[in-house]
Amino acid sequence: MKNQYNKTLIACFIGYIVQAIINNFVPLLFLTFQTTYHIPLSKITLLVTINFGLQLLVDLLAIGFVDKIGYRVSIILAHLFAGLGIGLLPILPEVFSDPFLGLLIAVIVYAVGGGLLEVLVSPIVEACPTEHKEKAMSLLHSFYCWGHVGVVLLSTLFFHFFGVQNWKALAIFWFMIPIGNGIFFSKVPMVSLIEEGMEGLTLGQLVQKKIFWILMLLMVCAGASEQSVSQWASTFAEKGLGVSKTIGDLTGPMLFAICMGSSRAFYGKFGHRINLDQFMIQSGVLCVISYCIISLVPIPALGLIGCGICGLSVGILWPGTFSMAARFVRGGGTAMYAFLALAGDLGCSAGPTVVGMVSSAFSDNLKIGILGAMIFPIVLIIGIIMSQKIKEDVKILEVEQQ
Repeated sequence: MKNQYNKTLIACFIGYIVQAIINNFVPLLFLTFQTTYHIPLSKITLLVTINFGLQLLVDLLAIGFVDKIGYRVSIILAHLFAGLGIGLLPILPEVFSDPFLGLLIAVIVYAVGGGLLEVLVSPIVEACPTEHKEKAMSLLHSFYCWGHVGVVLLSTLFFHFFGVQNWKALAIFWFMIPIGNGIFFSKVPMVSLIEEGMEGLTLGQLVQKKIFWILMLLMVCAGASEQSVSQWASTFAEKGLGVSKTIGDLTGPMLFAICMGSSRAFYGKFGHRINLDQFMIQSGVLCVISYCIISLVPIPALGLIGCGICGLSVGILWPGTFSMAARFVRGGGTAMYAFLALAGDLGCSAGPTVVGMVSSAFSDNLKIGILGAMIFPIVLIIGIIMSQKIKEDVKILEVEQQ
C-alpha cells in the first residue's frame, strides 16, 4: 500500500524542480530582455521583486481556499499557473506594444503557481504514509537545489550551442515540465494532511502556541542564513577565482546550490540514523564558522570555499524546520505550512537586506555585512534549544497527567 505513494513523492520532487524553474530561468535572460526589448535594467529587476512579492501574498491567501477546494485541485492549479506563465514569456512581449507589460503579466501568472507550490508540496509529502518523514522532507527540498543547478546548466549549454536569441524555444521546453507534472498529479494517490475525524488548527489556535512562534523564528533565520551568502556567491567566485562575471555567476551560485543539495540528500539517505535537532544545531554552528571564513580570512579563494561550506550547513535548516513543525504541532494543517513558507520567504528577503545595510554602513565592505548577518544562525541555534525545552516541558506535563 505504501509503495503506491512513491509516485506521489516523485510528483512532489518534480514540483520543486518546477519551483526552481520559476525562480531561476528568467534571471538568466535579463541581459537578453534589456537588449532585445530595450527595457531598462531597473525595470527588469523589478520582475524578481514582483515574483517573490506575489509568492508571499499567495502564501497568505492560500490559507483561505486550499482546504476548501482540496489539495489535489490546488496542486494541479499550481502547475497550470506555473506552466502557463512560463509559456506566455515568449508570446506576450510580442503582443503588447510595451514588451515589459507582457513580461510582467507572464511573471505574475507563474508567481501564483510558485506561491501555491511552496505552500502545498511539503504538506503533501508530510501526509504520505511513509517511514522516516524527516528523510523524505530533506530529500524533497534537495530537488529544489538540483533543479536550480539543472536550470542554470542546461540553459547555459542551450545558449552556447543554439544561441541566446533562441531562448523562446527553451522556454517551451521548461513549460512542458509543469504541465506534464500537473497531469501526473491528477493520477497519483493523495492523503489528507489532517487525520480522519480531526480538524486542523485555526489561525487563532496556532498563534496561541509558543512553539509556533519559535518555529516561525527558525524559518526566518533559515531563509536568512541561506540567502545572506547565496545572493553574494557570484561576487566571491569572481574575486576568489579571478574569473569574468559570467563565469562567476555560474560558478558561485552553482557551488552553493550543489553543496546545499548534497547536504539535504545526505540527510535524506541517512536521516534515520541522525538526531534531527542535534544535526540542525551542528549545522547552525558550521554556518557560523563559514561566515567567519568568508568575513575574516583574507584569502579570496578561501572565501569561495566558505560559500560552499555555508551551502552544506544551511541545507537542513529549511526542511528540518518543516519536519519539527509536523512533529511538534499536530493538526497544524494548511495554515501552519503557509505561515512557515511566509516566514521563510521573509527571511530570504531579510538576510541579503541586512548584509547590504551593514555593508553600506562600513563603506560597502561586503565581508563586514556578512559578518553582521551571523546573527541569523546564532538565533536559529538558540531557537532550536528553546524548542527542545518546550518539548521536554510537554513530556513532563503528559506524565503528570497520567
